[in-house]
Amino acid sequence: MFVVLLKFSENKGLAQQYMAGHKEWIDAGFNDGVFALVGGLQPNAGGGILAINTTRDALEERVRRDPFVEHGIVTPDIIEIAPARTNGQLAWLTQ
Repeated sequence: MFVVLLKFSENKGLAQQYMAGHKEWIDAGFNDGVFALVGGLQPNAGGGILAINTTRDALEERVRRDPFVEHGIVTPDIIEIAPARTNGQLAWLTQ
């Protein structure tokens, strides 16, 4: 499992120009079964993704294709987590 942090850079002002492509990229991640959750980093600092069913190499390649990454709007940071314990609602993460 991976947490992907997409932190806004000094090019944040270009986000609206590439938002449609970024949303399509997110949709593809969900359709491919890789993205389990996406959301905003608060306050207005970028975005975060919970990624599953993938390898680090494949995820790095996917993240490179995000229009926000391609155009320097966000800086990505990929963190790998090996879940060891969860509450009942998240038990699927340790299966």
